Amino acid sequence: MSNNDPQSHAGKPLIDHRAPVQRALVIHPARTRERGGLRAPESRLEEAEGLARALDLKIVAGEIAPIRQVTPATLIGGGKVAEFGERIKADEIDVVVVDDQLTPVQQRNLEKAWQAKVIDRTGLILEIFARRARTREGKLQVELARLTYERSRLVRTWTHLERQRGGFGVMGGPGETQIETDRRLLAEKMDKLKKELVEVRRTRTLHREARRRTPYPTIALVGYTNAGKSTLFNRLTEAEVLAKDMLFATLDPTLRELKLPGGRPAILSDTVGFISDLPHELVEAFRATLEEVEEADIVLHVRDIAGEASAAEAADVRAVLADLGLEPDDSRLIEVWNKIDTLPEDDHAVVRARALRFGETGGVEAWAVSALSGEGCDALLTRLAARVDQAPPLSVYLPPEAGEAVAWLYRHGRVTDRSEDGEGALHLTVRLDPQAQGRFERLFPDAPLIAG
Repeated sequence: MSNNDPQSHAGKPLIDHRAPVQRALVIHPARTRERGGLRAPESRLEEAEGLARALDLKIVAGEIAPIRQVTPATLIGGGKVAEFGERIKADEIDVVVVDDQLTPVQQRNLEKAWQAKVIDRTGLILEIFARRARTREGKLQVELARLTYERSRLVRTWTHLERQRGGFGVMGGPGETQIETDRRLLAEKMDKLKKELVEVRRTRTLHREARRRTPYPTIALVGYTNAGKSTLFNRLTEAEVLAKDMLFATLDPTLRELKLPGGRPAILSDTVGFISDLPHELVEAFRATLEEVEEADIVLHVRDIAGEASAAEAADVRAVLADLGLEPDDSRLIEVWNKIDTLPEDDHAVVRARALRFGETGGVEAWAVSALSGEGCDALLTRLAARVDQAPPLSVYLPPEAGEAVAWLYRHGRVTDRSEDGEGALHLTVRLDPQAQGRFERLFPDAPLIAG
């Protein structure tokens, strides 16, 4: 494909991971409105540096740039632009990460002033998502989000637009007409992606409807990125999902069977991690993925309770959940206070007691655990089993030869009591949701279920 073809530049990585390690300066513009907020500028800078490291950038330095008034042309003031320019030259910086949303004009002006590549927060997160997506749906969603972001930055991101075209009198002027052509081709590519996503999402919807027809309750894990969701997912399901101390280590949703105490199975879903100021393009692109949360019977909000920004991160997660229709007092929500293993051992009991009081004083139910060591996880599983047992208990008498019916009840319900008479007949007390009860009665009409 020719370099003059705009589509050859669409979706082009902002950071070439095949290139030698690139030296980066990370800048967090601290706006005045942040004062008194839940998250300190130092915490936001640390998070931005983590995002940059996720792209294999070498962080040479991180700086906080106070902003009293936004400068339309460059976001930060001219003095700071000049000061950073000297440092960028002295430290041979290749990439400058600005932890804020830059307009195309601001991004272009900063690149000219600093003679270095400039990436804002939105571009940084989009690039991480592009690298981490594994499923077809994830890749389509990320590509669509990136094209939406690039559409307003055609002049900057598509370098072929700087070239002058030969004048045969067909295209009119070389500049504006070329941009219009590129925008049309970009729009066509985005329309194609949207159609492909419709098909992929239709398949996902069919799978979700099929799961609804089974008697398995669904439990979704949500939380701020790096809160330990994937580690908890592995602990509870004995799976081997990638779990690293890295922002957005996993991206695509993963579903596994979860065996609850008493034999009742459930479906556990690990979703994409949340982050403050998540780009609008990604919120829209991953709305279908987050439908797993909307459909869940129980939503576990995993928090890094040992982190300094735990309260601020929790507030960010609750804001996204509210957009999905889950209010802070939704009965389906349970908070999981993870990483108590990183606290002094003497504090563990204190945190567990605080979690219990959290639910008793108006907050949602909370459980303190360590996904890494397993501390508190058995108690959490027991509580989950109790929460999904909303159906009343049913009694059933089964002859010794009814092994298939017994196995079915253990697979699809929760057997809470079992006794056997002298001739081998079983008396079971079991909890089944209405769908499972109907299926059992159709499959085993000679084994009536008795309420109570």
